[in-house]
Amino acid sequence: MAVNDVERCEVYELHEDKVRDVLEKMPDEDTLCDLAELFKVFGDSTRIRILYALFEADICVCDLAETLHMTQSAISHQLRILKQAKLVGARREGKLVIYFLADDHVRTMIDQGREHIEE
Repeated sequence: MAVNDVERCEVYELHEDKVRDVLEKMPDEDTLCDLAELFKVFGDSTRIRILYALFEADICVCDLAETLHMTQSAISHQLRILKQAKLVGARREGKLVIYFLADDHVRTMIDQGREHIEE
């Protein structure tokens, strides 16, 4: 069987109890769309690099730009997306805005994703 082939049942037999159980546990469409949008945010390597930097330290845009060898403008654009997804937060310290991971869930999602690809 080729890698792209999908096995199919030889006999069509509907298992109503399994279908019902799955449908009862399936989140509503809005929740599924929100989850898909969250995972889209993780689909950009620059945003992943920013999150990894924030694992190590709460940091300003200037320092992130230097660390990642990017412009402040490019970093700011990606931070805006990460903030909208509630993955990072920000606080003002005088004239600086310091960015940080929103919570431990962010680190957990990245760590689990990394474990998955390294299996």
